[in-house]
Amino acid sequence: MKTISQVAQLTGVSVRTLQYYDEINLLKPAAVTDAGYRMYDEAALERLQQILFFRELDFRLKEIKEIMENPEYDKQEVFRKQKKMIRAKRDRLTRLLKLLDKLEKGEDCMSFDAFDLTEYFELMENFKQQNEEEVIRVWGSVENYERLINKVKADEQRVGELAVKYYGSTENYTRVIEEGLNKIPDIINDAWTQKTNALYRKLTGDLTRDARSEEVQAIVRELMEHTQGRVNKQGWKKLVESGFYTGHGIKEENDALYGAGASEFMEAAMKEYFSHISPEELADEAGGPEK
Repeated sequence: MKTISQVAQLTGVSVRTLQYYDEINLLKPAAVTDAGYRMYDEAALERLQQILFFRELDFRLKEIKEIMENPEYDKQEVFRKQKKMIRAKRDRLTRLLKLLDKLEKGEDCMSFDAFDLTEYFELMENFKQQNEEEVIRVWGSVENYERLINKVKADEQRVGELAVKYYGSTENYTRVIEEGLNKIPDIINDAWTQKTNALYRKLTGDLTRDARSEEVQAIVRELMEHTQGRVNKQGWKKLVESGFYTGHGIKEENDALYGAGASEFMEAAMKEYFSHISPEELADEAGGPEK
């Protein structure tokens, strides 16, 4: 058994950090003496080692806790995945160091290895192989799913740049995507999601209609009311103004699911709806939930 000070000296983790891990139930000491001293055994040190591996890979404490408390948590499988992720991070940093060495020497070179999305594509391919039923339910067909991936491949440089800009690295972006994919089975069975999808199908059921018609606008209003608890009108308006429905990847996916021209139809219907929503109405809603 080791005291908290001994563990801190051994691992380089501060005493305060170890105390905090205890407070949030991430790493509990094996025992607490009558005098109130935390004591750590080999099992606790092994758990701490796992935590430090996750932290090195930029996982948040909440994520680490959820992973390690999962009933299906498999240490050996986690070790394998961590090795793969650490090697990928090492290789990316090595490439960046080599690039910096060249730039430091004044060499005129251009490299975009930092924006490489190989790990992302491997993730998407593995998901397709292991979850074909979910792929078909969400994307309509395996072909639609592959078409979306190919669109990303065709614009890999730009997507990689955006991943680094908004997520810090392509590895972080891939991890966020993986978290989303893992939630798909729950999402597609969620009643809220099912109704949302049903309303989208209703909205795009006849793409020959005038997007400004009362019939179409009534469906848009129904969609707004249904989603109000999760996305408010300000959130919807921002999505529409950003070109979300006709943006990269989304347009192809929507058209594959709902028919050619569906994305433009959705966008036109939404723009018509918001053209009748006053700034005052949006301002009144400012305190509402937006996720």
